[in-house]
This record gives sequence, C-alpha cells and structure tokens, in this order.
Amino acid sequence: MLFVWRRIPPPFLIGGAEVSQQLLAEQFAAAGWRTLYLASHEPPWATTSMLPSMLDHLDRSALAYDYRAGSRELRYVSNGVHIRVVAQDVLLKALTTTLREDKPDLVITSQEGSAELAAHARTKTKVAGWLHSVSSTGLHVLDGKPHYALATSRFVLSQTPSMYAAVLFYPPFRPVSAPAGQRDGDLLMINPVPAKGAALMHRLADLLPERRFTLVEGWWDTAAEFACHPNVTYLPRTYDPNEMTALYRRHQLLLVPSMVNDAYPRVIIEAALTRLPSIGSARGGIGEAIGDPTLLAPPDQHAAWITLIRTLTRDQLTELADQAYRRAIPLTRSCLPELAAAGIIGT
Repeated sequence: MLFVWRRIPPPFLIGGAEVSQQLLAEQFAAAGWRTLYLASHEPPWATTSMLPSMLDHLDRSALAYDYRAGSRELRYVSNGVHIRVVAQDVLLKALTTTLREDKPDLVITSQEGSAELAAHARTKTKVAGWLHSVSSTGLHVLDGKPHYALATSRFVLSQTPSMYAAVLFYPPFRPVSAPAGQRDGDLLMINPVPAKGAALMHRLADLLPERRFTLVEGWWDTAAEFACHPNVTYLPRTYDPNEMTALYRRHQLLLVPSMVNDAYPRVIIEAALTRLPSIGSARGGIGEAIGDPTLLAPPDQHAAWITLIRTLTRDQLTELADQAYRRAIPLTRSCLPELAAAGIIGT
C-alpha cells in the first residue's frame, strides 16, 4: 500500500487532508498491510524546505530516523507507516523506484501535482485519487485518470463529474479516550486565515466584547492581526492530537465561518467527538458535517452569527453536544471494509 503526494508527510499536520491521509495510512498498517508514504519536505506552496523543523520535531519526539544529507532524504517509521521524504525534483523518480521495488497493490494520491503522480502510477498498479475538496487543487488528481475516485463528502460527490464514478468515502477519525475536563473556555476557531473566515472573526471579537475567543494557528501564523483584540487568545499550531482534544474539551462552541466551499471540515467531527458542538457557514459540506441547518449562517452576515451565539443557552449547548457526539461516533470506524466493498482493495 502506497500513499504518495507532493505535500509533507505524517505526523506534520497542516490541514484536514494531511490528517485524513495519516489516519487511513495508519489503519492500513494496523490491519497488517505494509504501508509506505512517499512525500516531500518542500511543500508545493513554499519556497523553502521544512527539513530543519521536521528534524527538530523528530528529535524532540525521540522518533528514530535516517537522514541522508547528501540527497536530503529522510526516512522513518511512524505508527507502523514507513515514510520516505524527498525533495520535489526527485519525487517522481522516487515513485518510479518504489513502484518497481515494492510493487504496491494500491496507490492513493491527491492534491497538488497528483495528476502526474496518478498517471505515472496507473500503468503499474491500481490508483485511487482522494478528492479532499472541490477546488482545482482537490479535483486535480482526476486529470491523471486514476482507476478510482474517493469523494470525501456527499457535497464533493455532487460536484464530481459523473464520468469518474466517484464513491462516497468519509475520512477516518480517531476515537477520543481522553477524560473530560472543565469547559472553562468560550468560543474556539481553528485556522483564522481569510479563506476560513478571519474577517468575520475580527467583527465578532469587536461586537461581542463580553465573549472570549480562542484562535488556533492553521495554515500560517496570523497572531499579529488579532493582537488588537483584548478578548482574543491566539495559540500556535500543534501537531499533537491530544492537545487538540484538550482544546476542544475546554470550550463551549466551535466556530467554522469559512468563506469557501469546504468539503467536510474535520474540526467539526473532531470537536463533536469531545461533545463540542459547532456553528458554521452555509457553504459547501459544512452543513453536512454539522448535521443541523439551524446552526448555519452566511459568513458575510455577522448579525446572524451574533444571534446564533447569543441565543444558544447552556441547556441547548448540552443538547447540541450530545447530538453532535451521536452523529460523529460512526465515523470512528475502520475504513478498509468500505474500500473492499467498492472493489478497491481485496477483502
């Protein structure tokens, strides 16, 4: 089993696609599959390598690794997944070598540059393209004519051309086992960048001075932009899922004010598994993840958001938390039987 893409590998988590692929790779490894993960230390959107920070994290985590300075190649095993990290300009060559030497039964690829990877791999083995979004980046893999297309939500499935015969494939989620703590926080928002609703967060912080907001770094650091708000606490990105679980458990309500048609925000389900309910934008697959249209509002109508936030009583939040938890629990399943039922892997 081979996962290959041009983004960074596990356990370095930037967004939902990274987390979803890591968890599926770990499920394959736990089921006894030899699972390989080929990625780059040079993110497609960056001009510099993340190798220094990756090596620092591996050192601090006491995770054994093999780093070959001459070729700038990094190898390590994380939760049973064999990970190989190379520079962008040799990734296609590394894929060729892996296909020849390891002969994987299935390749899963997605995101930037994945059409080339899919087209290259499909002549040697079965290829599945994972559609993490409906953006040009998310659907790009289809240009490489993978044998299968995995749509990460019903919304994504509805936006995928029928000629690709995509199958619905909700992403995997970890069960939450951490003990519940006191919910001494208030409103939580992850990834406060413009596309995810940063402008609305500024408005809400101004117009709700009595409420406390916790913002967590996502794609990049926007702390300086929110420093003017005395009721905003800004936290750095974390790669530790237990830290995120603790954050969810401490808050009353998750805000998902995305400006774009998100496919199926992982944060909504992750929060629900800790009994943290969400309100979100009436965009894309956000409503599908939340499961209640009364908890949606247009991201450009701050008055509607203020009404939602102010009118939710403690009893209502408790009820919504239980409902969110019940909807989320089935998503902590093993995904491999679904892939087998679709004929993508053997039973």
